[in-house]
Order: sequence, then structure tokens, then C-alpha cells
Amino acid sequence: MRSVWALAAVAALSVLTASTTTLAGGPKQGGILRMYHRDSPGNASIHEGATYSLNVPFMPVFNNLVIYKQDEAQNRMDNIIPELAESWAWVNDNKTLTFKLRPGVKWHDGKPFTSADVKCTFDMLMGKSQQKFRQNPRKTWYEQVNDVSTNGDLEVSFNLKRPQPSLLALLASGYTPVYPCHVSPGDMRTHPIGTGPFKFVEFKANESIKLTRNPDYWREGRPYLDGIEFTIIPNRSTAILAFVAGKFDMAFPTEVSIPLLKDVKSQAPKAVCVVEPNNVATNIIVNSSAPPFDNIDIRRAMALSLDRKAFISIMFEGQGDVGGTMLPPPNGLWGMPKEMLESIPGYGPDVNANREEARKLMQKAGYGPDKHLAVKVSTRNIPVYRDPAVILIDQLKSIYIDGELDVVETANWFPKIARKDYMLGLNLTGNAVDDPDQSFYENYSCGSERNYTNYCNKEIEKLFDVQSQETDVNKRKKMVWDIDKKLQEDVARPIIFHARTGSCWQPYVKGVTVMSNSSYNGYRYEDVWMDK
Repeated sequence: MRSVWALAAVAALSVLTASTTTLAGGPKQGGILRMYHRDSPGNASIHEGATYSLNVPFMPVFNNLVIYKQDEAQNRMDNIIPELAESWAWVNDNKTLTFKLRPGVKWHDGKPFTSADVKCTFDMLMGKSQQKFRQNPRKTWYEQVNDVSTNGDLEVSFNLKRPQPSLLALLASGYTPVYPCHVSPGDMRTHPIGTGPFKFVEFKANESIKLTRNPDYWREGRPYLDGIEFTIIPNRSTAILAFVAGKFDMAFPTEVSIPLLKDVKSQAPKAVCVVEPNNVATNIIVNSSAPPFDNIDIRRAMALSLDRKAFISIMFEGQGDVGGTMLPPPNGLWGMPKEMLESIPGYGPDVNANREEARKLMQKAGYGPDKHLAVKVSTRNIPVYRDPAVILIDQLKSIYIDGELDVVETANWFPKIARKDYMLGLNLTGNAVDDPDQSFYENYSCGSERNYTNYCNKEIEKLFDVQSQETDVNKRKKMVWDIDKKLQEDVARPIIFHARTGSCWQPYVKGVTVMSNSSYNGYRYEDVWMDK
């Protein structure tokens, strides 16, 4: 098998060499970047998706109004730069955000990009247009936007109900591309049209996704690559073996586990690998509107049963972080201090004492050594979900809960949990930006499509609004910590751990940056090139 891959790599090398041109004093232009993909996305429409599996292959097709600098690892408010916008300004007592747009930009089908496209995109996201998204997981991001107005073809304004400084951060996320007004939401699921550095070629479900260079890209000289090809390989070990054998130029970002990283470094010592937090929280979701998890005692018992350090030790050889909703510091900008975190029930270091308390709560609810609670533990059918789900099932046995693993394919997973068609689930919540507004409103507000647990606390929701308007960062941090602590005490969505994962690429791949506090920043590969 290795010989076949090696031959494929040699063949690929000859093609790359033939089509690569050195730019004077700089990177080389040409070549197809070959990556494996961890699974098959349900469709190609980023605005209708809730998974990194969709962002990675399709963000290169698009642009945002603004984006985080792609050569800096940490996403912060001060490293947001223009993209389809040339500039922006807050006016009207910080209740209007106005963008001057870049002239001369064209969609991949040749039609001009204008302010109307921006308005159409956000009208759909806010549910204000005749055309509708089939799924709209981030509608809550724009609750404070009254309307989007245009002033000619090259100016657009977001008019807010009240100040929301984080709106700019939300617009810089990899989940916020601008869509064309003239293409239907249905067509965007199967043949996306963008303004980005790469054009969509084809998507064969469970096989491959192919993109090609946009020769008319507005950013002169970019992209360097001729294209990107993703081969869908759900088995992580098989995919890594193919990477080691030279079939792929790059692994799927942040998908190389710590144990597999050792295999890569031993078998391909020249490979470049980095390990970073990816702002993805592994957590438990419960259908709190239906028995038995409508009982707060059972939910609290489950949270108390967790041995978080055991998860991190088994899965990441100790390279992970315990935290609340927000990514822990120093990589995270908003996470609670350690001493505050450990004051929350279940986060203290004495696991045995926590579980003893959990068993008492289970007995209060009518369960015990002679009467166990049988549940199905649903999770997505990829390793980063399945592996912790197995550990969770094992840990729940200590408090009289017998779990049965129920695996669900990616295309069905998010629709299933959005309609609350589950009892108990092991979920990964990827935060699109490291900002409390994104996390709180999207995952915990009462009406959000991504509030998979039906958690609803109107008093806490009022605090979401208070912190959202605060311009003093230190004051806002303390508000965020208090909210996060309350969410954990309410067992809204028990956070097990924040992962650290690896990304690897061959030594000839240049210009790659791996984000340290958000995998979803919208990486477009337009600055990536290959020196071979």
C-alpha cells in the first residue's frame, strides 16, 4: 500500500514541478495543495453549516467584509483588517457601523460585487428576506442589528438597536462570508459562487472536494496555488499514514491527535507540526425538556461525575485545558481564572468527593446500585467525538448511569440535535471567534437554533446584553467570568475540556499559520505556496 502512495507522490511531484513558477525574490506560484478531509460535509453552504468540516474546504471560495490577520496566531480585535471592505467607521453614538466597499470586485461568474450583496446576505441571516436558509445556526449573532442599508454600490451600514462593539469580531469570523444576491440558497449548497481566491470545481460526497485558482482575484498576485484538492478519509489513522507516505501535502488542520503526532514525527521527521488550542470545547448536551434530564438533580450529578483530567490524560497525554464556556487563558482572552473555575461544583480536584455527592443526587432522583438509568449517548461519527463519548460512558457508570453509544453521520448530526431528537449527547462546540457574544448568544440564548439543550434563563440573558455593551475590556471580563460561572453552576452544557490538537504539513509547504484561539477564522490559503 505504501508503494502505491509513494508512486502517487512521485507523480504528483512531477506535475507540481512542471507547473510551478518562481516569482522574482519571493514565493513560487503554482501547484495543487493536496489535503485529506476528515469527513463529508452535508453541503457547501457555510451559512447553513455548524461545523469546521464545512469551513475548511469552502472558505477559500469566499471573502468577508473584514477578517482577522491570517499571519497572526491569536485572533484579537486589534488584528482585524479590511477584506471586501476598504474601511469602516462607527457613527451615531456607536450604533451604526458603516463600511466603504472595495471597487472592481467580481463574483466567480463575472457579475460585479456591490453593497446589495452585503444587504442580501445579512437580510437572509436575520430572516428578513423572501429567500430563506434551510438552517440558520447563527441568526442570534445579529439580534441587535435593526437593518442593513446601502448608499450606492460601494457603501453599506449596519444599523444597531444598541451599541455592540463585538459586531466587528463576528463579521471577521470564518462563518461570515458575503454571498451573491443573484444565486439562490439552494444553489449555494451545491455550487457555491464567491469572490475569494479559489473557485469551486466539484464536491463528490464521501469522495473529494476540488477548488481551482481564481485568475481574476482582486488581490493582485494571489493566490499562489493553482488549486486545492481534499480527499475525504474518515479514518484518522489511514489519513495520517497517507500523509506520512507523501500522498498529501497537508493534514486536515487541527485534526492530528497528540498520539498520532508522535507517529508523524517518527515516520516523517521533516514534517512541520504545531500543537495549539483550537477553541473547541468538548461538552455534554442534554435534552433538558424531556425526562429524565428535565430533572436538575440528574444533570448536576452527571456534571459532578466528570474526571476532566482523565479525559485530557487519555486523549491528549496531558495536553489539554480545563475551563468553562470561554477558552482558558493565556491563549483565550476571556476564560475564568483558575481559582474561580475550581470554586464551581465538579471542577474541584477531589473527584471521589464529587462522585459521592453525585451518587446522592442520583439516589434522590430514584436511582442507585439496584436501579440504573439507561440512556443512549449520541455523538457524531468521527474520532474527535466518538473517543471522548466512550470515556464519558465509562465515567457515568460510577453514578448508576448505563450509556449506550449512538453514532450519527455528520450530515445528520447537527439537524438531529437542533430538533432535540436525542437524550444525552457528547458534542464539540467550536467557537467561531474568541468573543463572549458569539458563544453566549449562539449557544445559551433561549431562542437560538444552536441552543441544543433548551437551556433558558432570562436573567442570565439580560446579563448577556449588559456585557455586550461594555467597552472597558477589564470590566467586561469580570462580567463574562460571572456569567460563565453561572452557566456551569446551572449545568447548561457541562464543559469537559478544551482540546489542544496538531496540524502538520510537508516541509515544502510555506506560508501556513495555525490559529491559537479559533480554528474557524476563515483561513483561505491565498498566501500558501510550495517550494518544490
